[in-house]
Amino acid sequence: FEKLVGHQSRLLSGWQLSGVTRLMSGFPITLTENDDRSLIGTFGVDRPQFNGGDLTSNNPRDTLNWIDNAKKTFSLEPLGQVGNSQRRFFHGPGINNTDLALLKNVQLTAGSSLQLRAELFNAFNHAQFLNPTGNINSSSFMVIRSTRDPRIGQLAVKFLF
Repeated sequence: FEKLVGHQSRLLSGWQLSGVTRLMSGFPITLTENDDRSLIGTFGVDRPQFNGGDLTSNNPRDTLNWIDNAKKTFSLEPLGQVGNSQRRFFHGPGINNTDLALLKNVQLTAGSSLQLRAELFNAFNHAQFLNPTGNINSSSFMVIRSTRDPRIGQLAVKFLF
């Protein structure tokens, strides 16, 4: 019985847990137009017209519209003028991500060992939404269309010498 208990304690002891958690506000959303309504002869310089109103962002888990533009918060600028909105005055969805690693070093000889690793990226599988498009000419203006990677796990064995 003592041999069995000794092997179990050797198997269960010496594990290390490490992790990194990132909590960030979202990246800025760049407001653009791909037309030349300002009539200055360059594309990509024009900005949408900000008509005032609520810029409260929605929860992407409830609706894909990051900002509800049905109330026409943004519109094309008047012909011959540059729009009044700033290029980046609000941001997209934030990031809430935790990566974890569980590892154990097994001594083989005096100068070598094996490291057993189990790693989880986005361990709690939080949805990490990417920014919506800020191009007012797009049919998906302010609509979230994609996410970052879901939970990813990997197992590894490393020989250290």
